[in-house]
Amino acid sequence: MNDEIRRLFPAAEKHTYLNSAAVSPMPRTAMDAVRSQLEDVSENGSTNYLDWVATKNRTRALLGGMLNVAPETVAFMRNTSDGFAAVASGMNWNAGDNIVSFANEFPANYYAWRHVRDRHGVELRMAAEHEGRIDLDELIGLIDSNTKLVAISAVQFSSGFTADLERIAKAAHAVDALLAVDIIQALGAKGFDLPGLGVDIASGASHKWMCAPEGCGLFYVSEEARNRVDPTFVGWISVETPWDFEDREQPFRANTLAWESGTGCSSLFYGLEQSAKLFTETGLDRIEKYLEELTDFLCELIDGKNYEIVSSRAPGEKSSIVCIRHLDGMSSDDIFSHLERENIIVSSRSGCVRISPHFYNNREDIERFAAALP
Repeated sequence: MNDEIRRLFPAAEKHTYLNSAAVSPMPRTAMDAVRSQLEDVSENGSTNYLDWVATKNRTRALLGGMLNVAPETVAFMRNTSDGFAAVASGMNWNAGDNIVSFANEFPANYYAWRHVRDRHGVELRMAAEHEGRIDLDELIGLIDSNTKLVAISAVQFSSGFTADLERIAKAAHAVDALLAVDIIQALGAKGFDLPGLGVDIASGASHKWMCAPEGCGLFYVSEEARNRVDPTFVGWISVETPWDFEDREQPFRANTLAWESGTGCSSLFYGLEQSAKLFTETGLDRIEKYLEELTDFLCELIDGKNYEIVSSRAPGEKSSIVCIRHLDGMSSDDIFSHLERENIIVSSRSGCVRISPHFYNNREDIERFAAALP
């Protein structure tokens, strides 16, 4: 995006790094912040504990801004899976209910629903993938009066397909079902207006497009969904006044903070805060536009080579993930290994090469990748 941002990311200078859909490198500011908190603990023990809490709350507010929601509707968990597991365990399921989802969801957005299926006799209805796309008519056609939850990713990990969340939400709400969205492959590459889109539940984590340490999961529950999902994943800080150790019968918090069960890893929040500040100051709309231009440029360079673009590049469906496949059958694993030897870092997913540049990448990175394709 500019040289100043690029200089914050040592990995961008060391590698041609096009793998943000797996793990993004952290900026120097985030690494320095993590180190500063660890040094504080080493030198001062708990003396500055309130500073750690304040950092966590500032980070929560930044994330709330990136999602256009109130900070108290965002809880920190360990990862994306924890959020969906909390929903699966906290809803009242009955035989005859159904959950609608997509067959190729990342497992974090599948195993919780499979467990509900097997434990409660709930039907799990899965729309198929069609040439890198989800047919939304097909997906919505699976929703009926017995649907209790629709679970989908904002952006699919193995194809880059972007779902029309607003349309899906309207279909789910028409039968009084909730919409749960995996946002890990989108937040940081773009922002969200979760209430405007009609999203009831969102779960994600920090280590992909957010360019922050692993271990900071984020979990959003709307007020309406809060009335239907009990906070079963609870602990000592889930209550209204956690430091009142004598009141053991006090109520749980009336918002999403009820799902924060206990002490988190403070150093990670220090890193996440710096990354979230970088995104906020740079502008998520600006980042999204830049990444659209960068991936469009990538697709232009692929055109005419012996590869097909599997990812949809239609307006409203394309994302910052581009997946390609060799037309003569060279395996994605072999292409990945070839590129790795050239110090070009991508992923092999579902028989495709997955390229996922971020705002620290430039057109020269894309040109180098395209020139190195076998």
